[in-house]
Amino acid sequence: MSLKAELGMRKNFDFPAHECILGIYYTASRLRKQAGEGFRNFNLTEVQFNVLTLLKHQSGESGGLTQVELSRMMLVNRANITTLIDRMEKAGLVMRKPVPDDRRYNIIQLTTHGKEMYSKVAGVYHSKIAEIMDVLDEDDQNTLISMLSRIRSNLDLVKAGEPIED
Repeated sequence: MSLKAELGMRKNFDFPAHECILGIYYTASRLRKQAGEGFRNFNLTEVQFNVLTLLKHQSGESGGLTQVELSRMMLVNRANITTLIDRMEKAGLVMRKPVPDDRRYNIIQLTTHGKEMYSKVAGVYHSKIAEIMDVLDEDDQNTLISMLSRIRSNLDLVKAGEPIED
């Protein structure tokens, strides 16, 4: 179904780039909504699952990641990551371990419960995203990855902060 039809618009888009951007936003919004509903069955949020995934697959020799590393990988600020880790620690999913040589940092590690939760949710999650993305073959998926990467690279080149004027 076209974006125009999904949004109930009466007229076609007059600028393809605008339709592309709205298509990205709308698709991301729908993906987040569906993911949120799926994670709710496990009393998790999409963001919490992202933390579990990063700790499972991106941890260094310490067996974890610092909050700074997590915030950079998740694209959130350090204040938000602190609140998130506090909640996950209370839920028994992660634990903080002080860095011996630098008391300003903690290493965030998965607990046994966090590892079990990740294992339980990951299979369901991977099946669901495979089902969603099955409409694209592997070449199409790689093309989409490349196209989105090119857009992100161009964002770094386009000057931000200028007001839009008529």
